[in-house]
Amino acid sequence: MTAAPIRVLVLHGPNLNLLGTRDPAIYGTTTLAEIDAELHRRAAARGATVECVQSNHEGELVTLIQQARGRFDAILMNPAAYTHTSIALRDALEAVALPAVEVHLSNLHARESFRHVSLTAARCVGQISGFGAQSYFLGLDAALQTVEGLRRAQAPA
Repeated sequence: MTAAPIRVLVLHGPNLNLLGTRDPAIYGTTTLAEIDAELHRRAAARGATVECVQSNHEGELVTLIQQARGRFDAILMNPAAYTHTSIALRDALEAVALPAVEVHLSNLHARESFRHVSLTAARCVGQISGFGAQSYFLGLDAALQTVEGLRRAQAPA
């Protein structure tokens, strides 16, 4: 029996729609469309699927997380500025209890002190930051490996 493909919801937070032109010294020149295309390609190569959504609205991101239960096996998210402010995103991640991986293009700890604290990371299996667009790809690998490990642990002996 073949296992169902792993389904990953990819959430991009506020201002990430501006990637490629927004402060390239910090965020690079890769566009969000390019990141999404590469995530789709890498997921397909592993027999998985991704659905990518970007929103500038906290409530929409909360709703998407809530709706992920039963539809997705994991969440890969860059909460962007909501990383440091959103108890609502943190609570939604906790409520759905799906493995989540938090990613950031820049190294949060090399930036302003208010960016050093992530309210959402504690409800994620891990956080990857500072590697530009590669953070997303490493995050996808981590999400897929986490789900694969959970499936192995739940498989009948």
